[in-house]
Amino acid sequence: MIPQELLKPATRQIVVIGGGIIGMSTAYFLAQAGHQVALIEQHRNVAEVSTLGNSGMLATASTTPWAVNGMRKRIFSGLFSQEASTILNARLSPSLWRWLMRWTSKPELQRYQLHSERMHRLARYSQQILLQLQLDYQLDFEQSSGLLQLFRTEKELAATAPLQALLTERNVAHRLLDGAGAQALEPALQTARSVAGGLYFPELSSGNCTLFTKQLKAIAQASGVQFHFDVRVDAIDPHDGRVALKIGDDVLQADAVVVAAGTGSARLLRKIGLKVPLQAVKTYTITAAIKNYEVAPKLALQDDAYKVTMARLGERIRVAGIAELGARDTGIDDKALRTLLKVTQDWYPDAANYHNAQMWTGNIPMLADEVPLIGATSSSNVYINVGHGGSGWSMALGAAKIVADQLSGRLPEIDIDGLTLARYRR
Repeated sequence: MIPQELLKPATRQIVVIGGGIIGMSTAYFLAQAGHQVALIEQHRNVAEVSTLGNSGMLATASTTPWAVNGMRKRIFSGLFSQEASTILNARLSPSLWRWLMRWTSKPELQRYQLHSERMHRLARYSQQILLQLQLDYQLDFEQSSGLLQLFRTEKELAATAPLQALLTERNVAHRLLDGAGAQALEPALQTARSVAGGLYFPELSSGNCTLFTKQLKAIAQASGVQFHFDVRVDAIDPHDGRVALKIGDDVLQADAVVVAAGTGSARLLRKIGLKVPLQAVKTYTITAAIKNYEVAPKLALQDDAYKVTMARLGERIRVAGIAELGARDTGIDDKALRTLLKVTQDWYPDAANYHNAQMWTGNIPMLADEVPLIGATSSSNVYINVGHGGSGWSMALGAAKIVADQLSGRLPEIDIDGLTLARYRR
């Protein structure tokens, strides 16, 4: 039970549901705007679900949709491969089949560029905010600069021409490297099996998202945000200009609520008549202790063929990727594990104790167009911040600032066209 008196009068009394990087960021910016904020999380602390297994990538330039031309072919060909970036689980519901068909429908170039532009716009805004937070609070979350997107074949490398044109158009700093150039930039690649080349992004970075989220929690707590863990919101009921939250046998009243509960958001929103096409996509990470520092990567890496990332987190390496569709458990799929381990053996085989690594698997909330939904709903004083998919940390701060600005009666600092529910009403 959350005592009603804990929500002391302030500019507005706002409840944020969800303690991942999205909900935590939202609570922080609402408190900074002067509101009285309570964050409710059904687990024991912040960053215990999707955020716990975050890849660590802060890759503004590569914040683009996973679904590209040939996605259906890639999914079905993966059924007959020992390794695959996308795994199709047999237990698919009709709603997931419909979502899958929409997600893998042939992305016309114009539509792909539109979705990519929306994601990039939000991610770039988030990056600016993160840099300011680092300066303001002197944060250290095991961050490192530079990202290298690697290609295994000359064919893959040649196919980057449209991407390079898009990066140039967006003024994203990048440099095309041949195999020797990639190895010179990242000497740890000298033992790699095959390096055709890479795209180097000097301004992109990586870090420990869980650590950052907990640092943000401490800052928010000092600003007055109240945290309530092991609490599950059963329903929300907007009425009479306020919102009632049903928690077991109790009812908590607030001026507004922000639903940022990841994959659990759809359940709450359905109860107020809002059907958000949100799907839970299972993903994987392995985190291994470095054993040979002389052959450990200094840069973050993105494997283009398998859509797997590797990030240096202090004295560990985090390997992340795989999209498993239709899974309803947290078991480890052998194909997913083989894929992650293959990538480590291909690029940095002697850097870490991969076979003794810490395994994690969990669900990330994803929309078919992969662009998050932010802001007001048709229900009075109910706001959403959902659907950030695998790029959650890259877009989290910008999305949270937009929601806080809207709730404070201010215009957002960037164009939010395409980021709100309005895109489903067109």
